[in-house]
Amino acid sequence: MKVSSLATLAIAGSVLALGGCSSQSDIDQLRSEIASVRAIAESADAKATAAQAEAADASAAAAAAAEDANVASEKADRIFRANLRK
Repeated sequence: MKVSSLATLAIAGSVLALGGCSSQSDIDQLRSEIASVRAIAESADAKATAAQAEAADASAAAAAAAEDANVASEKADRIFRANLRK
């Protein structure tokens, strides 16, 4: 999202700077570039959101695996101690 607003600001500044000495084709080309930059920024934002969701899922899976490992370790420890008493 931050990338999108920075890109829009940079492009808007370019439009203002070139506004007095640009032809219609230059303005159309700049508008096309603005649309392209906006699409890239939106795509990057969507990918970042998806990556954040995947990271949250991975974190939850890691926490569940750690809990499973603790349970297995405690069980193995109980079995080991029981065998020592025999």
